[in-house]
Amino acid sequence: MVDAELSRGGSSRVWLFDLDNTLHDARPHIFPHINRCMTAYLAEVLGLAPEQAGILRIDYWHRYGATLTGMMRHHGTDPRHFLRQTHAFPHLPGMLVFERAVKAMLRRLPGRKIVFSNAPRHYADAVLGLMGVRPLFDAVYTIEHAGFRPKPDIRSFMRLIKAERLTPSRCVMVEDTAANLRAAKAMGMKTVWISRAAKLPGWVDLRLQSVLELPHRLGKL
Repeated sequence: MVDAELSRGGSSRVWLFDLDNTLHDARPHIFPHINRCMTAYLAEVLGLAPEQAGILRIDYWHRYGATLTGMMRHHGTDPRHFLRQTHAFPHLPGMLVFERAVKAMLRRLPGRKIVFSNAPRHYADAVLGLMGVRPLFDAVYTIEHAGFRPKPDIRSFMRLIKAERLTPSRCVMVEDTAANLRAAKAMGMKTVWISRAAKLPGWVDLRLQSVLELPHRLGKL
């Protein structure tokens, strides 16, 4: 049954995988570390108290989908400097939480596989390397490739589609953030939401609690 599902769509499918909280669990250690680093960065650069910096960080994240966007728009922040300072992980191996079965899951999926993440390239490469899955992806697209315009900005999607010569109707976006899937769906992609939420948005084709379930649920796509 699974083999029949895997053959459906064949090698013409292109899988676009988000990274954080999709291929690995960033919630226990990595996201708290990034949030602390971003708050410290805002406090230092803007001369704010830590409490004020934290409030502003969250405000920019809600308004623009990324703190970086708010910093660039309102303070002329150099995005590369911001990303280097806020995504420094001297102890990343001990912070990374992932299922080793992810590698086998990726191997079972037919078609091209691309990482499409709002994270910076140095961080994405480090995570994928530690997980042992980097060779399984044809390409890795990060915030630098998107011109520092994070998902769900449609321009980030268009850059990827143009660069890789993709047909959106053959793409499947696998992602934990519903807003990013809404943009993917609007472009004609299939959407897979990695979430435990009870309510299913209309733009989601398939909801999974774990990316490991994907090979067993391809008949739904």
